[in-house]
Amino acid sequence: VIAGFSFDAAAQEIAKNSDSEKLRVHLAHIRPDISPGMHGLLKETADSQLFTVFGQPDIAVSSETDGHFIVSMNGVCVYNPLTGEISEAPSNKVAAWFLDADYDGRCFCISQAFFPDKKAWGKIAKALGSDVADGAFNPSTQSWPFKLGKHKRIAVKVIDPRGNEVMAIETLNT
Repeated sequence: VIAGFSFDAAAQEIAKNSDSEKLRVHLAHIRPDISPGMHGLLKETADSQLFTVFGQPDIAVSSETDGHFIVSMNGVCVYNPLTGEISEAPSNKVAAWFLDADYDGRCFCISQAFFPDKKAWGKIAKALGSDVADGAFNPSTQSWPFKLGKHKRIAVKVIDPRGNEVMAIETLNT
């Protein structure tokens, strides 16, 4: 188990490709509230967990006949370190997911954004001190069609309801 506040794309790729029969690598995302730089900025509760272990977003990429691609976000795999079991959080429980349709390996640039958990929209409105208009957020778990960029790589970033984020990277062939 490798613990950290955030993992860049290269670290995620190494962890993803390092599984063997004798060794499985898991990335443990440490809650940001234990970072010394966050002291006093976030609400501290008795039930806060220091570590959240969850893996790659479960995505599927399909190629359309016109040269466009579509990404489906199926959910996020969650690893329970106490039982060793992996379960999947369904896509409609994901707070937000973002697509970078031309990921360069260094900088994640959002080209499409989605907010599948409709129950969270009221919380967003309350935090903004406003109302959320119907249709303001796209609840889809499927991207709009897009053309492959010059890097021939996409990245999908998923944010869970507690604000933790993970990213999946796929190199696509035309």
